[in-house]
Amino acid sequence: MVLDPVQTRVLGSLIEKEITTPEAYPLSLNALVNACNQKSSREPVLSLAEDEVRQALHALEDQDLVSTLHDARVPKYEHRIRTVLNLRRDETAVLCLLMLRGPQTPGELRSRSERLYAFDDLSAVQTTLDRLAAREPASESSPSSTGPLTAVLPRQPGSREARYTHLLSGEAVVPAAAPLPAVQTTGDGSAAQRFAEIEAELAALSSTLQALQARIERLEAEAS
Repeated sequence: MVLDPVQTRVLGSLIEKEITTPEAYPLSLNALVNACNQKSSREPVLSLAEDEVRQALHALEDQDLVSTLHDARVPKYEHRIRTVLNLRRDETAVLCLLMLRGPQTPGELRSRSERLYAFDDLSAVQTTLDRLAAREPASESSPSSTGPLTAVLPRQPGSREARYTHLLSGEAVVPAAAPLPAVQTTGDGSAAQRFAEIEAELAALSSTLQALQARIERLEAEAS
């Protein structure tokens, strides 16, 4: 199972709307397009055309992740991810958030999950993430297993929490670290010499400020 970004957005939107607006679920194509393109709780915000969403639905149906209901005036769509992947409610909520908003920390997942699932505390979120990450890959004894569904990403510089991502789109891709800016050197190529020159300039400025302060104090004393 490898979903592209549009398929991921479509599936995540179906999951979200089933939980948050059950009275309007399953979704028509028009309602699903609006859900995919909404500006809140989506990272990144997309502007998908109706045909893009329709093609994604066909691909998801081929993987049994979506089914179509034809007993209404217009076709309506519902997801089957819980059945196909044998997910618990807390696992479904975490995967939904990761699909709709990208990599997140356990703290972000808990604060954003209130409408989907009420986690008791941060450790409950972490337990769910660990459970999803520890799923066994497919084997002869369990051919229906899908393997790990989440993975932890390397901690970003300055971040206190690690971020997690879903694996429904394949292996996690870690962005390359931005290269450090090159240090500009002086004509002779010596960075150390340039630093020494800066220190000398700072010392000169400090001396000038001290002289000005002393002159101001002397003028104030003469005026009084």
